Amino acid sequence: MERVRWSTVALLFCLFLLAQGEPAGQALQELPLKHTYPVHEKELLEELQEVLEKLQHKKVSPWEKKFNQVPKCSFGDPCAIRKGARIGKLCDCPRRAACNAFLLKCL
Repeated sequence: MERVRWSTVALLFCLFLLAQGEPAGQALQELPLKHTYPVHEKELLEELQEVLEKLQHKKVSPWEKKFNQVPKCSFGDPCAIRKGARIGKLCDCPRRAACNAFLLKCL
């Protein structure tokens, strides 16, 4: 019953907004065709695009695939991920360090 009331209120609110708004033709004409970003945002977008391209072209060597090798990580880096009761390995910890099962970091 409560759900019906809220949906009715939401529907009436939407209808009210439509009645108060401008006609659809005028609203479409006011929208800019292209996004205009400030200079610093353009630079950030370009850098993000470069990073995404690098990540897409990153390839794993056949040796790492065949022998199931994972990359090395340094002290304090996250070395595992927990999904429910399971723990997945992200990287190998350096010598004299182990992946802590509670913190999931190389200690």
